[in-house]
Amino acid sequence: GYARRGGLEDALAEIEALAAHPRIRAIGETGLDFFRTEGEGLAHQRYSFRRHIDIAKRLGLTLQIHDRDAHDDVVQVLRDEGAPERVVFHCFSGDEALARTCNAEGWYMSFAGTVTFKNAADLRAALAIAEPSRVLVETDAPFLTPHPHRGRPNASYMVPYTVRAMANVTGSELSELCSQIAANTVRAYGSWD
Repeated sequence: GYARRGGLEDALAEIEALAAHPRIRAIGETGLDFFRTEGEGLAHQRYSFRRHIDIAKRLGLTLQIHDRDAHDDVVQVLRDEGAPERVVFHCFSGDEALARTCNAEGWYMSFAGTVTFKNAADLRAALAIAEPSRVLVETDAPFLTPHPHRGRPNASYMVPYTVRAMANVTGSELSELCSQIAANTVRAYGSWD
């Protein structure tokens, strides 16, 4: 069992100790990644994810979700364990169904440059129905560079391309969307003031 896996338990204890620092705002990325993962690796992911949820709740931190090819399982674990007050789906990759779940649960959806990709119709459909108060943006640098620079290394200066595409999808005024994202970010992670 996991009790014999001292290395994992030591790592989790270290994460909790480090997360107690007042500048720490989130636990993560954590979650489930079913891409090229199987066997015992899946069991370790599930166990660690549950422990990270517990740490986030006990320390009052945001939970930053990594979800790759595992939407239903991530949601099930969050529901089984009881999600922390603030949950962010990093690099949101879901469809309308996951966006509806996030809306209903009050979880944040953070969109990256992928929302600008031509083959990302499902992602744009999810953004179109996402509650504006739950939408965030990110770079996921150095990957997932937005169109028209896809294929080049990503960096924070590329965020405006993603936000402009998001405004087009949602029918929002760019300045209003920027203000909404800024307010959402403070609610999700706190202020540095």
